[in-house]
Amino acid sequence: QVQLVESGGGLVQAGVSLRLSCAASERFFSRYTMGWFRQAPGKEREFVAVIMWSGYTSYADSVKGRFAISRDNAMNTVYLEMNRLTPEDTAVYYCAADRSTDILTRTFRRQNEYEYWGQGTQVTVSS
Repeated sequence: QVQLVESGGGLVQAGVSLRLSCAASERFFSRYTMGWFRQAPGKEREFVAVIMWSGYTSYADSVKGRFAISRDNAMNTVYLEMNRLTPEDTAVYYCAADRSTDILTRTFRRQNEYEYWGQGTQVTVSS
């Protein structure tokens, strides 16, 4: 059972940057596909970013150019650097992990493509 623990959320003003972290308990973390999702009040959880074991990354259009996902395999940690935050980025941010690396049949943009989830960290952006 992989445990994921997010941290780094908080209340910030629009325009600033914030970095989220997700620490994984998994020994073979480097082989996992890691994703970030978010859920705003009254909305469904949505894809934000994904990083493969190879370092390949992909982003939702709404965050492309502002957010950056990265991983430190030695620390079993994945990060989400969020820049130029807006009130529309307000949400609970979730880290997700899956053992699959099959990019031929998976997009890794859907919740059901991930086996493990963290508890989430709240990000609130004030205007």
